[in-house]
Amino acid sequence: MELRVLRYFLEIARAGNMSRAAETLHVSQPTLSKQIKDLELELGKKLFHRGSSSLSLTDEGLLLRKRAEDILDMVEKTEQEFKSLDDISGGEVHIGCAESFQIKYLARAIKKLKEISPLFRYHLTSGNTEQVVERLDKGLLDFAVIAEPPNLSKYNYLEIPEADTWGLIMKKEDPLAQKKCIRIEDLLGLELICSAQGMKFDLPRWCGEKADMLNLTGTLNLAYNGSVFVKEGLAYMLTFDQIIDTGTDSELCFRPLDPPLKTKMYVIWKKYQVFTPVAELLLKELKDQFKKIAERVEYNKVSE
Repeated sequence: MELRVLRYFLEIARAGNMSRAAETLHVSQPTLSKQIKDLELELGKKLFHRGSSSLSLTDEGLLLRKRAEDILDMVEKTEQEFKSLDDISGGEVHIGCAESFQIKYLARAIKKLKEISPLFRYHLTSGNTEQVVERLDKGLLDFAVIAEPPNLSKYNYLEIPEADTWGLIMKKEDPLAQKKCIRIEDLLGLELICSAQGMKFDLPRWCGEKADMLNLTGTLNLAYNGSVFVKEGLAYMLTFDQIIDTGTDSELCFRPLDPPLKTKMYVIWKKYQVFTPVAELLLKELKDQFKKIAERVEYNKVSE
């Protein structure tokens, strides 16, 4: 299975038409058609449903598209890494991030790194812990920022100094907005949306068996999309503070849970991972940044 043929396959899947794909790829339609037929013979599976003027993927074709995208992403990342081995004025780093205000530390580290490596480029992928860890395991990411303790048998990690605070996002005009904090009793009977990860791990930590009493009607993995649902009056959203705009001009507000519910964030990377020079510099900058914060916290404790 050649990389060139996988690229052909993906372009046909995108275009949904052999002629348009051939035009984009600058190859003849008969050549392209033969390459795909040879690929189907090699795999022993039909990849496309062929209509009179269009093509659509079979179930096997959908599987190959996912695998082909991962393979070509890995090839591109590997090529970039080798180009960057002797270059600390540039290079690229791929990072998967859960949503959190603590991403500010990553932004600060990248900003500092760009001062000494002006050609440095970074690529952020957003998702929940399961999604970003899957890409890390496949070698598509250098680092992942996750919202649960890491598996120490597979990953090295840095603990980010602060913690995210859980609360309820609602309209400012809602009667609950008059409260300073939200207790479990306030949530009963409300239609709630929350990340699947929070629903499974965090909320049971907060309210134990009473979690079964909550009317969790939907899940999400991007808080912004959830905030649109809240604005439309569809539901209330349980999420972290400081990731949705609840300022003066916003129609939404945030109220923390009581008792408080906190979630720690971690920067993780695979054990025995070989980094490019620029990825090493980013990791060093993060370590230095977190060490300074820890020293400052310790100094303040002693001073008190």
